[in-house]
Amino acid sequence: MHNTGIVLFAHGSRDPRWREPVEAVARQVAALAPTARVVCAYLEFIEPDLPTAASALIASGANAIKVVPLFLGMGKHVREDLPALLDALRIAHPTVDFTLARAVGEDPDVIDLLAKTALKA
Repeated sequence: MHNTGIVLFAHGSRDPRWREPVEAVARQVAALAPTARVVCAYLEFIEPDLPTAASALIASGANAIKVVPLFLGMGKHVREDLPALLDALRIAHPTVDFTLARAVGEDPDVIDLLAKTALKA
């Protein structure tokens, strides 16, 4: 049986307020699925980084981790940096099943929501 953890993976910023919407998404995931194990992780500037977040989920009993990139598109970070980080995690934790979701900005529901939001503005 898989005990799945979810990592919401975002870029990061030196501005500490930048993380607020990412953490709001994590709170909403937890509200929608109270048994979900969800954490945030950041590529740079903000802790925790992906290895730290994944290790925390594993320590809490997760044996499968889904990484959800909170990026609008498939730029270099999602195409190159994130797969390299996942490869390192798979080596460090060979018994854990790591999966990578597509960038949220490629989801038709997100595209629709962004369009509707733009029309409201």
